[in-house]
Amino acid sequence: MYQRKFHLPCLVLSCAAFAGTAASAQTPQLNPPAQRLSDEAIYADHAQYQAQQDRLEAINAAGRPLADYHLAKAQCWLDVSFHEYSRNDRSDFPQAALEQSALLADAMETGSDPGTDTPLVNGAKRLRADLWQRLGALHQAPGFACAAALAACGEVELVHAGNEYNQQQWRHAQPYVQIAEDLIARADAASAECLPPAAPQAAPPVAAPDAPRALHGVVHFAFDRTAQSDITDIDALEGLLAQIRSAEADGWRLGMISLSGHADQLQGRGSAYNLALSQRRAATVRDWLLRAGIDAALIDSNARGDSEPTLSCPPGDVIRLRDCLAPNRRVQIGVQLLPPVR
Repeated sequence: MYQRKFHLPCLVLSCAAFAGTAASAQTPQLNPPAQRLSDEAIYADHAQYQAQQDRLEAINAAGRPLADYHLAKAQCWLDVSFHEYSRNDRSDFPQAALEQSALLADAMETGSDPGTDTPLVNGAKRLRADLWQRLGALHQAPGFACAAALAACGEVELVHAGNEYNQQQWRHAQPYVQIAEDLIARADAASAECLPPAAPQAAPPVAAPDAPRALHGVVHFAFDRTAQSDITDIDALEGLLAQIRSAEADGWRLGMISLSGHADQLQGRGSAYNLALSQRRAATVRDWLLRAGIDAALIDSNARGDSEPTLSCPPGDVIRLRDCLAPNRRVQIGVQLLPPVR
C-alpha cells in the first residue's frame, strides 16, 4: 500500500527574501533546468512561485471562494508544478503547469470565462478514460457546485499522473492516479449530498388526512464563521421559508422547526471550540427565522459540534482539507407542517 502524498497549501519560502514580490499578469518564467544550479537561480524561481501564490490569495480575498472550480484548479496547477520542481523534474512540466495556474488567474482577475478544458501539458498521457468520463459526468451533475474544487484537482492530478507515466512509466504514475481516484470519489459523494430534494411525483400516494408533512433544508457557513453574512447559501434558507409560507397559504399549520448546528473536524482549537461554533451557527439561523416572523416557541435548536460529519476527508494540507470539509460547516433544518383543520 503506497503512502499518500499531498502538496503544500502554500509555498514554504524565505519570506524576507521575497517580501517585495508583486503579482504580475505576465506569465511567470522559471529558469531553464540547466541553470537551476545556484542558490540565486533557485531563489528566483521560488519568487515566481510565491508571486503566483500571492495572486491566488488575492483573488480569494477579493471574494472568490476556495471551493470555486477555477480558483481550486489554479491552486492545484501551482501545487503540482512546485511539487515536481522540488523533485528536480528537468522536463517542461513545472513551467507548463505554472503557466496553467497563471492563465486561470489572468481570466479570474479580468472577469473572463476560463472554460473547463484541462490540457495534457508537456504531452502527458491521458490515463484512465473511466476517471475522465466520471469527471465529465460530474460537470453535468446538479450537485457540481459542491464538488467543483475536488473535481478540478482530480483533473490536474490525472494530468500529473500522465506526465509521470511518460517519464518513468506506471510505477511513478500510480500514486497520482490513486490521488485522482480519491478526489473523484469524494467529489461524487459531495455532488450527491448537494442534490436538491426530489420533486414530488405527479400523483403522490394518498396519505391519511391527518398525516403531517416535513420539509428539510441545510445552509453552510464559511470556515470558522457564524454570522448571517457568513452563510454561503442563504438562498436555500429563503427557499425553505418560501415553502413554509406556500404551505400555510394552503391551510397547513407550522409545527416545530428543529435546528442542528455542526462544525467541521479541524481540531486546531479543540472539540469544545467546535461545539460552541456549531451553537452560534444554529443561533444565527434561529435569529434569521425570528426576523422572518417565525414564532420563537416553535423553534428548537441544538449543537452537535464536529461529531456528525456528512463528509470525511483524509489528512492532507490545511487548505485542501479545509476546502474538502466545507459541507460539514452547516445547520440542518427540519420543519414540521400540521395538516389543515377540516
